[in-house]
Amino acid sequence: MLEIRNLKKFYHGRQGTIWALDDVSLTVATGEFLTVQGPSGCGKSTLLLAAGGLLAPDAGEVLVDGQNPYLLPLDKRARFRAATIGFVFQQFHLVPYLSVLDNVLAPSLAMAAPAAKERAEDLIAHFNLADRLHHVPAELSIGERQRAGLARALLNRPKFLLADEPTGNLDGDNAAAVFRYFAEFAQAGGAVLLVTHDARAMEHAHRSISMRNGKFADSD
Repeated sequence: MLEIRNLKKFYHGRQGTIWALDDVSLTVATGEFLTVQGPSGCGKSTLLLAAGGLLAPDAGEVLVDGQNPYLLPLDKRARFRAATIGFVFQQFHLVPYLSVLDNVLAPSLAMAAPAAKERAEDLIAHFNLADRLHHVPAELSIGERQRAGLARALLNRPKFLLADEPTGNLDGDNAAAVFRYFAEFAQAGGAVLLVTHDARAMEHAHRSISMRNGKFADSD
């Protein structure tokens, strides 16, 4: 599902060049739930953004489902992301003035989906949010917001989920529920790349890689 080859990404800072990604290579197979763990500033989020077609690398290659998104024009790249990748974030990024239903439907603006409303309602029910259908994010608990974010990420039936610290604001029970869902998604034939500080993710993932200073330190 994902193949990263010799990826490099650097930034220019006051003290010189900072290598966010320093010649890293990685594969995530269909059916696999992989976590990348490490301290803040080690390059995890940069890796995730590059893998998702959101941040072009300075060198190396990214293939998602056999396609290099950075070789596509911007409009086709956006459609490719909408059709192939679901994103889950720590801060949820729900639109504050939209209801749960409209937030979950938001990805259909990038790519028309057949029976999108029915699909959204089914997902909302799956995540036990049916009684929150017309509530705005401010009226939801933190766990409910995260579940709404998960439902939104799944609207277009993506093959690949990318998650950036999705449990950072969650208690133990809600975090475990998110990890279990990722494992189930992979088992059903999807693939998951999760970057996190949360060591509890290793209990559910198939494989875990540690990252330090823009490089992979080891793998299990």
